Amino acid sequence: MHWKARTKRAEVVAAGPTVAELLARIVRRSHTGLAVINRFGDVVLSNDRAEVLGAVVDARPEGRVAEAAARVSETGGAAEIDLSPPTSSRRSPQSVIARLGPLGDGFVVVEASDTSAAVRLEAVRRDFVANVGHELKTPVGAMAVLAEAVLDADDPEEVTRFASKILHESRRLGALVTELIELSRLQGADPLPELDPVAVDDVVSEAVERARVSAETAGTDLTLDAPSGLEVAGSSTLLVTALANLLENAVAYSPTGSPVSVRRRRVRGPDGRHRIEISVTDRGIGIAPEHQERVFERFFRVDPARSRATGGTGLGLAIVKHVAANHGGEVRVWSEPGVGSTFTLRLPVPTGTPDDGEAHDPAPGAPGVPEPDEARVPHRPAERHRRPDRPQPARSQGTDRPAASPPPRTPTSVSVGPDEPR
Repeated sequence: MHWKARTKRAEVVAAGPTVAELLARIVRRSHTGLAVINRFGDVVLSNDRAEVLGAVVDARPEGRVAEAAARVSETGGAAEIDLSPPTSSRRSPQSVIARLGPLGDGFVVVEASDTSAAVRLEAVRRDFVANVGHELKTPVGAMAVLAEAVLDADDPEEVTRFASKILHESRRLGALVTELIELSRLQGADPLPELDPVAVDDVVSEAVERARVSAETAGTDLTLDAPSGLEVAGSSTLLVTALANLLENAVAYSPTGSPVSVRRRRVRGPDGRHRIEISVTDRGIGIAPEHQERVFERFFRVDPARSRATGGTGLGLAIVKHVAANHGGEVRVWSEPGVGSTFTLRLPVPTGTPDDGEAHDPAPGAPGVPEPDEARVPHRPAERHRRPDRPQPARSQGTDRPAASPPPRTPTSVSVGPDEPR
């Protein structure tokens, strides 16, 4: 039996590919560009990736590769050359590095790698460190100057005034550190493994409560549509943080007395799958088209002076973007200077949700739904925003603003990938 098994195995091995054939397959399938050059400068072995990355051109070594291969063949040392193509304004810069080493008998191996991702990551890291240093330096420097002023002040009123400014700067510094920690945690996290059903109305209610003080201070009306009964799949804590950041951002960039509205709805995407959209619309200063894709970058501000004056850290929209990405969703922005902006969180519905149409809105007059279907969040502390599972009175005639709705436009879509407030 053992003799037959060995015989059968030998037959299978003999009929299979040789080691040389297997090595050739490995070279062809490699994600690294590989080429072998002889002492005469001929390419004796290469894969398609070597041509894609520019190490081999028309079955010949690229000029810089040929020169480096000749030196390596002569000296027996190693070499590294930059094969990055010229930068094009139409696409992101590509970085290609080729490493050459001797194989003996005059042969040289070339390994070409696309290092674009590593180069971009290093650039992001440098920018991030520089931005963090700048952002931390501003409040720390301000507190040092104010502390010196307090030491020199004799008037109690001046001491109080300077001390209040120190307190303001310390709170700003604390907010910046907190958001840096939160952003770092979100960027290092994988997509949420288990997404629980979360009531959209509860997320909206809690986010509105967080933004209430800022809205009252700015004299901004928060206008909500009717409770929807919709659910999304995700983390309630993270979603509340993201929506509260959108509300705070809208309030900060809206003129006094203008409305900021929240809308929730269920939509069908191009792939036929349903998503839940939560939109925040303001009638503020708006964002120029060239800045719209950059507002989600860390520390990017269209108006730095205004952002710092309102206490912005430059990280709020970056956090929103990463929360959406971790939920398998995205955040979009529509904006027009002088008209306003709409930021929309688009999130997946829980698994098993019935696919029963284009929208899933409660019928007018259903319990807990005001008539008509919009209610303004009152500023008076005694009239706290009621949760959607409690009956809510209809708005008083002549006291409520309609939700701000910009004309329909195709929004700029930003999904995974860096970051920020305007």
